[in-house]
Amino acid sequence: MTILTIDFETYYDKPFSLSKITTEEYIRDERFEVIGVAVAVDDSEPEWFSGTHEETSAWLNKFDWTNSLACAHNAQFDGAILSWIFNIKPKGWLDTLCMARAKHGVDSSVSLKSLAEQYKLGAKGDEVINALGKRRMDFTAEDLARYASYCINDVRLTHRLLNCLLAEFPAKELKVIDLTLRMFTEPVLELNLPLLESHLESVKDKKAKLLAAAEADRESLMSNDKFAELLTRLGIEPPKKISSRTGKEAWAFAKTDEEFKELLNHSDPRVQTLVGARLGTKTTLEESRTQRFIDISLRGKLPVPIKYYAAHTGRWGGEDKINLQNLPRESNLKNAIVAPDGYVIIDCDSSQIEARTVAWLAGQNDLVEAFDEGQDVYKIMAATIYKVPIEEVTKAQRFVGKTTILGAGYGMGGTKFQLQLKAFNVDVDIDECNRIIDVYRETYPSIPALWRQAQKCIEFILLKKAAPFGSVDVVQFDPRQRGFLLPSGLWQRYEGLRKVDDGTKIEYEYGTRKGAVKIYGGKIVENICQAVARCVIAEQMIRISKRYRVVLTVHDAIACIAPEAEAEEAQRYVEECMRWRPTWAATLPLNCESGVGKSYGDC
Repeated sequence: MTILTIDFETYYDKPFSLSKITTEEYIRDERFEVIGVAVAVDDSEPEWFSGTHEETSAWLNKFDWTNSLACAHNAQFDGAILSWIFNIKPKGWLDTLCMARAKHGVDSSVSLKSLAEQYKLGAKGDEVINALGKRRMDFTAEDLARYASYCINDVRLTHRLLNCLLAEFPAKELKVIDLTLRMFTEPVLELNLPLLESHLESVKDKKAKLLAAAEADRESLMSNDKFAELLTRLGIEPPKKISSRTGKEAWAFAKTDEEFKELLNHSDPRVQTLVGARLGTKTTLEESRTQRFIDISLRGKLPVPIKYYAAHTGRWGGEDKINLQNLPRESNLKNAIVAPDGYVIIDCDSSQIEARTVAWLAGQNDLVEAFDEGQDVYKIMAATIYKVPIEEVTKAQRFVGKTTILGAGYGMGGTKFQLQLKAFNVDVDIDECNRIIDVYRETYPSIPALWRQAQKCIEFILLKKAAPFGSVDVVQFDPRQRGFLLPSGLWQRYEGLRKVDDGTKIEYEYGTRKGAVKIYGGKIVENICQAVARCVIAEQMIRISKRYRVVLTVHDAIACIAPEAEAEEAQRYVEECMRWRPTWAATLPLNCESGVGKSYGDC
């Protein structure tokens, strides 16, 4: 199939650029202007064009987009321009930026300049610097010719990079990239403006009351120890750091402490408000995000900005400052996202997929069978914890069993378990929490054995020795690659791994852009379970897309739209897809829950 590699050059200035505003806001702004565009057909020399909107549209339409794959480096940007500004929708999208992030890791530089240097493809120019603040008509013929050469070179480098990346890139992941990009470049979901405006007023009112309460108890707000206690009551483990002044452990509550600032994005508005009050922040995440939704609704439909391979595990992430990956379950923002006329939204969530995956990888066959047979594993766990018959398990006991099954599979200790329960207003003393964790590990011994196996893999990366991982032949450990080959055909690596020995204990850490991250057996298992779950979800998404338009994915859930007239049939089909097992996971017990509604919140 023909590949059309494309790159747009657009007007920008200091206040009007992608470093200042979102992609959606930039392209839909009245100041937006295409200076020029270059396109290459397969391996041919790229062509450049610069003209009016009408002339550029006519020039672009001479290419056979509907029967071709389009390629760009950051196709979310170029694809949105092609679709929103010129109403051109290619047969499919390839994106060298997405591919590079998956192949080289989320902590690697994936700019076109860096990748061109890495693959020795040629040098990327810097002519774009001279375009600052210049409209198309401001360019002299000589300036425009230099800009054309710069753009043509970018297209040439992008196509060469694509050829390098395609050599070993999994074909199924190319389809996942295309589906992810189309959520943004070809938006179909709409926003309920009156509901958003009402929600914004409600959020502001609640914030004012919470801040008033916090101000009334300023001592608790400003005292480190009392503030830590406030966070703990909300189920948050207060972040800590080593004080540069004393050399001792201290609370990390400063404006420069990244982990603390991240709590401004917490899904619980109470946490957002408390942290915001402490930092002097004027708006909460819910408030600013609601305003963004309002602004988007005034410009058009909702482009869903989902970042492909955003996490080390391969999971998707939020982008464009609205992060749909962490909308609170009961938020009115979900109710404001609605299907187009004549359609409904179907949202289907893979049930307990991480707990199922860890049992399956560990070879904990009794738990696998219980999941597969549809037994109430939460009640089974609770009956074991409290030594009562299953039929006598209370609702409160079942909740503890549920929290144990969903949380204890990665080596969590009693202290963290206690915090998890506190987040749901369940108070259990630390001795009892430790006992419950011990019961889980004794009941399902193959899971702690998997943690130990993973710990060996960490050690063997440095020793360059092979080691087994898991009871099923799904994930392959290779010390030469510093990580694990996933079912997708992509690698999960631990670059810069090193041993840290302080004389009292030995720990391991690997490098990321944010600094060193501690790694241990339980964390490896968590990473791999999330990565395997993501591989399952990706293949299920592809199956769903064969009949219905996929519009969103959040963690282990997939949302699509379907005609209202076939809502029931579509829901059955989506559930079949979400229970379908890939060939490499034929014995993985999968199940799902789904909902149908006119709005995303109704599902």
